Amino acid sequence: MGLNLFRVAGDLSHLASIFILLHKIVQLKSCSGISFKSQVLYLLVYITRYLDLPWTHSPYNFIFKVLFISSQLYTIYLMAKEYRPTNDAGLDTFRVEYLLGFAALLAVLFPVKYTVLEVFWAFSIWLESVAILPQLFMLQRTGEAEAITAHYLFALGAYRALYIPNWVYRYMTEPHHKVDTIAVVAGVLQTVLYSDFFWIYYTKVMKGEKFKLPV
Repeated sequence: MGLNLFRVAGDLSHLASIFILLHKIVQLKSCSGISFKSQVLYLLVYITRYLDLPWTHSPYNFIFKVLFISSQLYTIYLMAKEYRPTNDAGLDTFRVEYLLGFAALLAVLFPVKYTVLEVFWAFSIWLESVAILPQLFMLQRTGEAEAITAHYLFALGAYRALYIPNWVYRYMTEPHHKVDTIAVVAGVLQTVLYSDFFWIYYTKVMKGEKFKLPV
């Protein structure tokens, strides 16, 4: 995949979301308000997407793949061990088996090719598109979020939203570039799921108010 401003901005936004989350957990010594289930799903996304890590030749891709996997493992370690008493297990109740089934079914039915790497790659793309749902469901149940948690979610949502103009740019500037239907549809789906959050973030947090869902 070629590099352009939109893709680099998206990748940096993705990395920033992880660092914001780690900063929140370590600084406050708490993972309250963070869905452990979503974090586990994201780890599964990275593992199944980066099965080609040993054969990655691009230094840019290799560094980001290692950063995403290692930082996600560290996040899960903090939530499962260091700050486990602060986990909101009673609120983190989304049935993730439906999300796993959704991603697995589409990966098997519509892979780019029927190879192990391509099926797992498709699985990771579909799973990532819905991996945030346990977190959004948790937000819906609590009705509000700390500002730093809202910043984390905004950066994570912005990452995928920035990939949409990246695809448009590549389609317009690279004569032999083929549209990746799976990535585009999943990316649009993920951005749509964030739409309400983006609006509340803009109208509340960006104006210095607390992130709170309307009653």
